Amino acid sequence: MPNPKILWADDEMEHLKPQVMFLEGKGYEVTKVTNGHDALEKCKAEDFDVVFLDESMPGITGIETLTRIKEINNSVPIVMITKNEEENLMESAIGQQIADYLIKPVKPHQILLTLKKILDNKRLVTEATNTAYRQGFMQIFSSIQQSSDWREWVEIYKKIVFWELELDSIKSREMHEILISQKREANNEFVRFVSKNYYQWLRNNDNSAPVMSHNLMKNKVFPAVMADKRPTVLVIIDNLRYDQWRVIQPRISEYFKVEEEEVFYSILPTSTQYSRNAIFAGLMPSEIERRLPKYWINDHEEGGKNLYEEELLQDNIARQRLDIKASYNKITNYQNGRILVENAHNLFNYKMSVIVYNFVDMLSHARTEMEVLKELAGDDAAYRSLTLSWFEHSALFETLKRLADRDIQLLITTDHGTVRVQDPIKVIGDRATTTNLRYKLGKNLNYNPKEVFEIKDPDKYGLPTPNVSSSFIFARSYDYLVYPNNYNQFANYYKDTFQHGGISLEEIIVPFVRLSSK
Repeated sequence: MPNPKILWADDEMEHLKPQVMFLEGKGYEVTKVTNGHDALEKCKAEDFDVVFLDESMPGITGIETLTRIKEINNSVPIVMITKNEEENLMESAIGQQIADYLIKPVKPHQILLTLKKILDNKRLVTEATNTAYRQGFMQIFSSIQQSSDWREWVEIYKKIVFWELELDSIKSREMHEILISQKREANNEFVRFVSKNYYQWLRNNDNSAPVMSHNLMKNKVFPAVMADKRPTVLVIIDNLRYDQWRVIQPRISEYFKVEEEEVFYSILPTSTQYSRNAIFAGLMPSEIERRLPKYWINDHEEGGKNLYEEELLQDNIARQRLDIKASYNKITNYQNGRILVENAHNLFNYKMSVIVYNFVDMLSHARTEMEVLKELAGDDAAYRSLTLSWFEHSALFETLKRLADRDIQLLITTDHGTVRVQDPIKVIGDRATTTNLRYKLGKNLNYNPKEVFEIKDPDKYGLPTPNVSSSFIFARSYDYLVYPNNYNQFANYYKDTFQHGGISLEEIIVPFVRLSSK
């Protein structure tokens, strides 16, 4: 590896010989100039790893030189050195995005520390993160083997997401491959855990069962609304995974304070038709079909499957006998988003305002269909990055910034997550079988029962039964369900796409966050 190259510009270079000799003795290659003009010429002629820049050189000043060096090479780290401690000068230099700021006289070890911080920071952070993950790996491994409670699985998933984001930041390919393998193992065990306990969760209302889609409103949303005198805005971002929440959370935290960050478990199927209708209704899908048949449309029936969310919400509020004046806003395209921004002030007129934002769901489906998005979201890290980029420029974020000017309670959640599928599983069904890749509903399904989670009596699990012999099967972990016809073509087409409906950590354990205006 070549020695790091330093450009040092100072009109008193003769007084800096000890510092220069010290750095050269440490293996740094130092190029010395005495004015800003020479510094610019050197920067045009060659690349440097760091530039030390005296603030008060004759001719063009250090600040002017700094600006012009950035025009030549915007990425080179610049350290400003000065005798002047005036606040406005420091602010001007910092505004130019300097790497560090030193006050004369500078000592050799002070300079060395700055160089270590700038040049070795990434390496040191990478080494420390890799070491910490090796220790974390064993803790997660032990937890996976011993976990027997839904809360423990929440902590396991949170730790996995934490390390995903940490390893994303240092681009550690080796450690990332290990984490992917560990996450697969965790998902396989989580599938067994859910398969064993899911039926019992639907029948328990105590702490032995997690909060789930059908009791989220009753257990979390309504209590938060009623306990707070301020207007509450509930934002449901369709298809938002916990890791996606973690990447947009810093931007939201610029305007809102996180009061409580929790999760809930999505019901099966982890799809919008089932989970979001269950959230609004406060009922399992089969109960919606029985009690409110005009608001439920089965998979095989024509028509939109989530057209009556506002009606389901109002029925839920009335059933709970709550005095809540609620509004409902659904955003499915750019025009809807702009209308929401312009009318954000109207949300303050309601005790609870609901915003359903469908963009992330559209992104996951578009990612299957569009080759450009396949390039942009080729893995989980890219999917997270794309989500952050969307959010920063979205009408939703703009709306939230407008709402932050007033004292409100903000709730952010979702209906289910999504998983990047890897392994095709063969399933045979008749023409009425659902087309979803992560679950199938049909009456003549043919499959290997060892490869799926099967529900042969849907009503026992709170699911509709369109026909007497209807049954559900759910893909597990990273599997996806493919018909034998044109098997290879479809298996290759859908591999590495983001799907939902089945059982995985990413689909089932999803965020519920309570925030307040700062």
